[in-house]
Amino acid sequence: MKYGIALGAANAKFFPDITLEAEALGFESVWIPEHLIFTTRMSRSPHPGETHPPVPPNTPIFDAFAYLSYLAGRTERIRLGTHVFNIGLRHPFVTARAVQTLDIVSGGRVEFGIGASWLEEEWVATELDFASRGRRVDECVEVCRRLWTEDEVTHDGEFFSFEGVVFVPKPVQQPSPPILVGGESTAALRRAARIGDGWIGITHDFESGAAQIATLKQLLAAEGRDPADFQFCLGGAVATPDDAKRWEEIGVTRMVFSPWTRAREAIDGMRRFAEDFGLAP
Repeated sequence: MKYGIALGAANAKFFPDITLEAEALGFESVWIPEHLIFTTRMSRSPHPGETHPPVPPNTPIFDAFAYLSYLAGRTERIRLGTHVFNIGLRHPFVTARAVQTLDIVSGGRVEFGIGASWLEEEWVATELDFASRGRRVDECVEVCRRLWTEDEVTHDGEFFSFEGVVFVPKPVQQPSPPILVGGESTAALRRAARIGDGWIGITHDFESGAAQIATLKQLLAAEGRDPADFQFCLGGAVATPDDAKRWEEIGVTRMVFSPWTRAREAIDGMRRFAEDFGLAP
């Protein structure tokens, strides 16, 4: 099982130091959260059963690919992920170019986590239809993958239409950087099984994590896909090696978490975890 660091659990001013230390200690990846904007009034939540947004509207937001490109220039090995990028809020030309650029400047280290978004007000503010966001996400992924692989792309879809588009250079990772679909809903799990290279969930306990992975494996089988070729990523408590073993038995291939309680203790927390779990650069 791989271990990735969720940068969103710390103040952004610590992101570079955390990333450099994570690479030195042997963590596999770092992951940055993403939104385009927040609004003063927000509803819904990414957490099932909750209706109140988990973050205040004045939470600092950064362009994920600009920040990850900066981190790419400071590092050599650690993989760089979005946790998750609201792909439906942008034209796929913009998204494909951002992912392609990061993949090239990082030498092929992108993990592209995407989501359909839970924040309806974000869609209203950008004058897009929240109700059709799932179909828009599917089409955005389709267009991006075609741009990353085909010499010339003509597309006529529900949301985007264009002719004779040439997109070069291609990403380092072919046929594309891994696309991990985020979300906990049935629709999100179906999307992950249908078009994703993996799934990235929120924080789970053993029971809830096992249930989601079991559902995903059923959905993958229905799509004729092999779970061995699929990434199962989520957050959760990993206090002991026995915890890690149990997560692996459930089927988790990567934990994306923050091994600290308070952000100012992030470096010390990562060092303790790396020592206890035998990580090596």
